[in-house]
Amino acid sequence: MPSVLTPDQVDQFHRDGLVVVRGLFDAEETALLRRAMEVDPAIRGHIIDRLDAQGAATKIALWNRAGDSVYGLAARCERVVDTAEQLLGGPVYHYQSKLTAKEPRVGGAWEWHQDYGYWYHNGCLRPDMLSFQLALDKSFLENGCLELVKGSHHLGRIDHVPVPGEAQVVADPARMKHITARNEVIPAELEAGDVVIFHCNTLHRSAQNRSEHRRWTFLFCYNRVDNDTVIKDDDRYYVKLEKVPDSAIKAAGLKLADGRDNEHFTSKPFVPKVAEKADAD
Repeated sequence: MPSVLTPDQVDQFHRDGLVVVRGLFDAEETALLRRAMEVDPAIRGHIIDRLDAQGAATKIALWNRAGDSVYGLAARCERVVDTAEQLLGGPVYHYQSKLTAKEPRVGGAWEWHQDYGYWYHNGCLRPDMLSFQLALDKSFLENGCLELVKGSHHLGRIDHVPVPGEAQVVADPARMKHITARNEVIPAELEAGDVVIFHCNTLHRSAQNRSEHRRWTFLFCYNRVDNDTVIKDDDRYYVKLEKVPDSAIKAAGLKLADGRDNEHFTSKPFVPKVAEKADAD
C-alpha cells in the first residue's frame, strides 16, 4: 500500500515537522490496540512510573521489536511503514514502541525535549527518524495531549540538560524560552484512532492530566536503515522489518505477546548522560 499522505500533507511534515492523520486506525482496530495495552501481561509486567518535577507519574512501557502481537502488527502494517519510508526517503526499520498512560488527575508531565536529543546518544548519526503517536483515547489539552513546536526540526539538535532530582533530560530551558517565543506551539488534539507523525528533532512536551479523562497513547518509531546505530549495545540497532498487510490487525484479533519476549521489553527508560548547562538570558 502506498503512503496514506497527500502531497500537501507530505509538504506539511517537511515544513512543520509534524502532520496529523485523522482516522489512520478505524474504531475496531483502535479498540483492539487499546484492549491489548490494557490486558497484555507483557506490557503490564513492564510498566514503569516516570515521575515529573511535581511527583506526578506517567506510566510507560517500552519495547524495541515489533513482533506478532496485534500491536506489533500495527507497527509493521503497510500503511504505517510505507508512510514512514516516504517521509524519511528510504527503507526503515522499527526503532522502538511505547505505551504512555496518563491516568485521570494524576498523570504526569513531560518537559520540552527532542527524541533525537536522546537517540543521538544511541549512536544514530543522522536525524533520519520519526514517530507515530496513536491516540487510544481522546487526547486534548486538559488531559495532557502532546504539544509540538511548529518548524522546530529546522533548528537542528538542541543541547539537552539534566533536571535536578529527576531521571530525565530536557531541551536547554534557557534556549527554549526564545524558541517558544518565536515559534507556534501546536496541541495535537486527537480523537481515538487519529495519529500525529513528527520528526525526531521536533520539540515536544505534554502537561499533567488534570482532567477526569485518562490519556493513553501508543507510539511507534522508525529509523532509516542506512542510519543504523553505530552503537550496538542499546538493542535498537537494525533488525529487518517484515511488513504485513493492513488487514493483519483485524485478522489477529486480540493477539497478545507470546511470553517469549520477542518484543525485547525494557526495564527502564534510556536517559543519556549529559553535562549540566548554566542558565543564560
